Amino acid sequence: MAYAVDIRNLTKNYGKSRGIEDVSFQVLEGEIFGFIGPNGAGKSTTIRTLLALIRPTSGSATVFGLDCIAKAPEIARRVGYLPSEVFYYDGMRVWDLLSYSASFYKKDCSAKMKKLADRLDLDLSKKIDDLSFGNKKKVGIVQGLLHDPDLIILDEPTSGLDPLMQQTFFALIREENARGATVLMSSHILSEVQKICGRVAIIKEGRILKIEDMKDWKRSNFKRVTLETDDRVEPILFGERNVGDFTFENGEYHFMYRGEIASLTHALDGLSLSNLTVTEPDLEEVFLHYYTRED
Repeated sequence: MAYAVDIRNLTKNYGKSRGIEDVSFQVLEGEIFGFIGPNGAGKSTTIRTLLALIRPTSGSATVFGLDCIAKAPEIARRVGYLPSEVFYYDGMRVWDLLSYSASFYKKDCSAKMKKLADRLDLDLSKKIDDLSFGNKKKVGIVQGLLHDPDLIILDEPTSGLDPLMQQTFFALIREENARGATVLMSSHILSEVQKICGRVAIIKEGRILKIEDMKDWKRSNFKRVTLETDDRVEPILFGERNVGDFTFENGEYHFMYRGEIASLTHALDGLSLSNLTVTEPDLEEVFLHYYTRED
């Protein structure tokens, strides 16, 4: 299968400040690909370089086989982009702004604009200046999708959206993907990526740490476990290589567990449990207890 995005050893230096270094990953045509890492890890720098908003120090990137710098105008016609922060001319009305954006694609996007606005509960008659941050984000979503792009690039797309609207947003992205669009979505929220992405690249401090299939991630990713029991519990019970940050406080055992839930419950069989909680760790915990390991 062909690559929609092919990034090879991409580096961007900002003098003494860290940018990105030797970033490499590929996004297959038709997939929804996640790009995750803490804030400041290099996600936006990678995306802006891919879109020729900034120039790389070294390395290369292509979109549908086209060089991201040399063929930037041609690529732009095929890409829908939602930046992490959106800024508009405050005096413009939403409809006028979106119509102006649509004019660059030389096609009638009015029906798609209205459909997306209805789905997102966005008032097209309002002035940008009168919109909340969340509604401005909705404008950005419509702007990124109105021309039926072949590649959709989303940088922290759900910030400012309430939980119900986030569900609507993810439904829209799945529909765009079913239409044939490829999706590259960056986020620092692990649960978002798990909902929608098939594969994921993890970046930290400007470097790619790992590229993983989400099915494998879900089977082997760390969970945070809290259990209360009168029995004595040692890490070896769960396999010492599967356990991290093991502590005992106020009558409760706390630890990170890497592995399948079935294996965890099997290890717990026979213990006299008063309480058991298994939750998803935050992204920083994942980096500390999984991606810093050599295995």
